[in-house]
Amino acid sequence: MPELPEVEITRRGIEPVLRGQRIKQLAVRSRKLRWPIPRGLEQRLHGATVAAVDRRAKYLLLRTDQGTALIHLGMTGGLRLVADRKAPNKHDHYDIVLENGSIVRFNDTRRFGSLLWAGDRPERHRLLRDLGPEPLGPGFTGDYLRRVSRGRRVAIKQLLMNAHIVVGVGNIYASEALFRAGINPKRAAGRISLPRMERLTDTVREVLRDSLRSGGTTLRDFYGGDGRPGYFVRELRVYDRADLPCLVCSEPIRHIVQGQRSTYYCKGCQT
Repeated sequence: MPELPEVEITRRGIEPVLRGQRIKQLAVRSRKLRWPIPRGLEQRLHGATVAAVDRRAKYLLLRTDQGTALIHLGMTGGLRLVADRKAPNKHDHYDIVLENGSIVRFNDTRRFGSLLWAGDRPERHRLLRDLGPEPLGPGFTGDYLRRVSRGRRVAIKQLLMNAHIVVGVGNIYASEALFRAGINPKRAAGRISLPRMERLTDTVREVLRDSLRSGGTTLRDFYGGDGRPGYFVRELRVYDRADLPCLVCSEPIRHIVQGQRSTYYCKGCQT
C-alpha cells in the first residue's frame, strides 16, 4: 500500500501538471471503488480551476475554486500523466482531463482507492478530522510520542501505525525506523523512555526523508506520476529480509505478525 513517501511523490509528480489549469472533464468509467465515486462529482469539477494539490496523511487534496476533491490511492492505486490518445485499460477508473489536453489517469487493480468530495472545509471531512500529526511536521516529537503512549501496553510498532497518533508511517517505514532506533517492535509503548522516544521520532523522519529522496518504495505496484518505480527498496535493512543476516550484527532477521501485518526486526540490535 502506498504510504506517506509514495503519496507525496505522486503529489509532486501531478501537481505541476494540474496547478492553474481548468478541468475540462472528470471522465468516470467505474464508480465502484472503496467508496463509490459520488454522483454529480463530474458537474462539480467541470470548469473548475485547480489551485493546488496538497497532501494530508495518505490523502491527496485536489483544491479548486469550486471546492476540494479527496483522493486516496488505496492498496494498488496510482495517478499518472498519460497521452490524450492512449486508450484506457480495464483498471483505469477515471481521468481528470484538462483544457490544455493533459490527462491525469487513476489506475487501481484492487479498487481500494477513492475519489470523494470534501467541499470548502476538507479538514472537517470524516476521513481527515481525527488524524494525528504529520511525522515530518513540528508536532511529531519525542515528548509528544511519550505523552500519548504513557500507560499504554500496545506494542510500539502498532502505536506508530495508528493514524490517530501519527499519520502515514506505515508498515515498512515503522519496521525500518524501529531498527534504526534500536527498539524492539514488541516493546510496550508506555515503557519506552523519553530519550528513546526522541531517537525514534528522529529515525521515523530519517526513514521517510530517505525514501522520498529515493522515489519511494516499490515492492509490487507503486510507480510515481512519471511511471518510475521507487528505489528505497534497495535501502531496506530489515523489512522483507526474514532469516537473512542483520547488516549490523549478522543475527538472523526475525519475522512475526503484529495486528495482521508482517514485522521484521533484529533481536540482537533491537531491545
